[in-house]
Amino acid sequence: MSGKYIVVFKSDTPQEVINKAANDVEASGGTIGHRYDSVMKGFSATLPDNVLTTFQSHDKVDYIEADGEVSAYAKSKGIGK
Repeated sequence: MSGKYIVVFKSDTPQEVINKAANDVEASGGTIGHRYDSVMKGFSATLPDNVLTTFQSHDKVDYIEADGEVSAYAKSKGIGK
């Protein structure tokens, strides 16, 4: 079974290492969603379980988060309240 994740690499990770990791995902049957390179280094991906396990022990991976939708709700107060 595979799941959607955001894989974030340590800030000193060379781009070549991240590119190889993304290629490994695709070679293993996963898919790359979005690549992140400004605020953080990494990508969103659908990862097969074996790739997830490999990334969890990868020395250049900072952390892995489950990917999902986030909604923000705010309750507004009426004028003068």
